[in-house]
Amino acid sequence: HTSFWCTSLGFGAWLLVRQGTSFIDHQSFLSTASSSDYQRRLRTTITRRRRRRKMRLIIIVTTCLALLPSLATGFSSPGKFLANTKTTTNTALFAEGGEATNGATKKKVMVLGGDGFCGWPTSLYLSDQGHDVIVVDNLSRRNIDTELGCDSLTPISSMETRVEAWKEVTGKDITFVNLDVAKDFDALVTLLKEEKPDTVVHFAEQRAAPYSMKTSKTKRYTIDNNVSGANNLCCAILDADLSETCHIVHLGTMGVYGYGTSGGEIPEGYIDVTLPGGREANILHPAYPGSIYHATKCLDALLWQFYQKNDQLRITDLHQGIVWGTNTPQTIKDERLVNRFDYDGDYGTVLNRFLMQGAMGVPLTVYGTGGQTRAFIHVTDTARCIEIAINNPPAKGERVEIFNQVAETRRVRDIAQLVAEMTGVDVNFIPNPRQEAAENELDVANRKFCNLGLDPITLDTGLFSEVTEIVKKYKSRCNPKKILPASFWNKKRAEECAELDPDSIKIDVDVKEKVDA
Repeated sequence: HTSFWCTSLGFGAWLLVRQGTSFIDHQSFLSTASSSDYQRRLRTTITRRRRRRKMRLIIIVTTCLALLPSLATGFSSPGKFLANTKTTTNTALFAEGGEATNGATKKKVMVLGGDGFCGWPTSLYLSDQGHDVIVVDNLSRRNIDTELGCDSLTPISSMETRVEAWKEVTGKDITFVNLDVAKDFDALVTLLKEEKPDTVVHFAEQRAAPYSMKTSKTKRYTIDNNVSGANNLCCAILDADLSETCHIVHLGTMGVYGYGTSGGEIPEGYIDVTLPGGREANILHPAYPGSIYHATKCLDALLWQFYQKNDQLRITDLHQGIVWGTNTPQTIKDERLVNRFDYDGDYGTVLNRFLMQGAMGVPLTVYGTGGQTRAFIHVTDTARCIEIAINNPPAKGERVEIFNQVAETRRVRDIAQLVAEMTGVDVNFIPNPRQEAAENELDVANRKFCNLGLDPITLDTGLFSEVTEIVKKYKSRCNPKKILPASFWNKKRAEECAELDPDSIKIDVDVKEKVDA
């Protein structure tokens, strides 16, 4: 009984620490926000969170006070107490944004693909938390901007300028190495031997489903880059003799599960099944990719399973939802740290595209009926989830750890309606360039991250203003001709979309002036 009460009290203490660190994080965010209007809206959201935390705090304190008599009785038998206190898990529990409760130290983290939309804010967040960060990137995403003739809406600085600015603003160092993970295998092995990272975070993959379906060339590139990169990473860790110490954290996608209506909640990676003969088993969830990009993530998942089984590599695979937002408390510290913002039909994520279109007075481009249900997560939570995964690696020999990295699910047309009401633009339903179900339900489990301390940011029209303010600031960089879809899943879809005219997209001056006001 004493072990139970002490565990309860310890958990209460950890929650108290988390309340404090979360409060400090929010204060820091408010103090660094560049827009007073954004501060006000963000403060409203944070106030609601604080009310919830206050209620939890009251419950925690009351529970701890109620436990004190039992604790006093339990401590009267020290021999029994010691006999009952054993470690029952290999997972360390960390307080958000602080030191490990078990005294573990900060880590050396190598971020592959650290120049990208998710990789850059994650690198800054990890550095801000005290980790030693090394960014590895071949700048391929910038090269694709040139290929597509569409730059980031935000003017992103060179990697050299970015890391110099971070040092100037925070006094913290981030090392940048220009290296192609899919091609420069020997250089990757050498780098791993020299740096000996505790964790490698793997973002270095072509991340856009539409781009992966654009042409035979982009299909082949996506397969070659993504699958070879994943395999090279595992081989390099083995050749560098780091299999005992290095943990891989891979950013995957919810798309590995497919977007059909499954008839129930999608579990986190593994599913209970009954095999022929009535045998029960817990197996990797069946893959059902909807694009070449999603297929590479499914192939990655099989590689992780093999290298864990064969070489006992410690691997965490994060099945992430659609990311929205652009800046984080770290990227708004200086103009040179700003994150990229993609609005085009190939790389722009659906909510960010809607918010950009609404701010520019362009009717929202909803594909098909808009009945597709998708999972979403804010870019700030992407960085937080990565650190939680870093701090909670599977033990050597344990199967691949899989988290569903999502905050909530929403139907696309419902999100379009929210944005339309906020910005005053129309909703335009256009032919769907994708080969997918017109309507689907999506129920997703995300308890693992929540149990480890994540309090996810949900879709809030107040926070939508973060994105619209970015659009207003850089609207002169927008090319309206890049808004409509330019990649099609097959010939039939291309024919159905043939009448879409990129030149027909015009920016509504009246709405633009209304947004500016």
